[in-house]
Amino acid sequence: MTNNAHVGIDPRQFRDTLGHYASGVTVVTGMEDDQPVGFTCQSFYSVSVDPPLISFSVMKSSTTYPRIAASGRFAVNVLAHDQDTVSSQFARKGTDKWAGISWTPTAAGNPVIDGTLMWVDCDAWAEYDAGDHLIIVGRVVELSPPEWHTREPLLFFKGAYRHLREVAERTDG
Repeated sequence: MTNNAHVGIDPRQFRDTLGHYASGVTVVTGMEDDQPVGFTCQSFYSVSVDPPLISFSVMKSSTTYPRIAASGRFAVNVLAHDQDTVSSQFARKGTDKWAGISWTPTAAGNPVIDGTLMWVDCDAWAEYDAGDHLIIVGRVVELSPPEWHTREPLLFFKGAYRHLREVAERTDG
């Protein structure tokens, strides 16, 4: 039985509606011929603790992802609150995404962008077809040490970068 419930869903309304879900911002990185490659990605999450798996989604039309996938491994860099320009730089096509970006390699050689909130380095685990995207699952083989986890995240909400705001602690008195 085919479900035709999606017929009539306006793509712009769909994007705008889902834009009300705040997400973190990542840059997925890898190496191609000893050169770093990467792209901005909002669709990232934890899948499993045992084994340690994560996932992200990427558009099938991406020209960067196939260059990363060829190696069978990648890193996911979760951006910190002050890295909105890094996110924008890696989202652009046809530019040197690594211009002015400092990074260090993981044990497997994947780029970790300096100043990120946290990172995970992965071996490719699975890839699934999902409409106009691919769902990528990676097995975590290395992760950022706890001393990295001191910054606030960069968020994306309603089409714009956002930052966490300190909320005064409520007291009942």
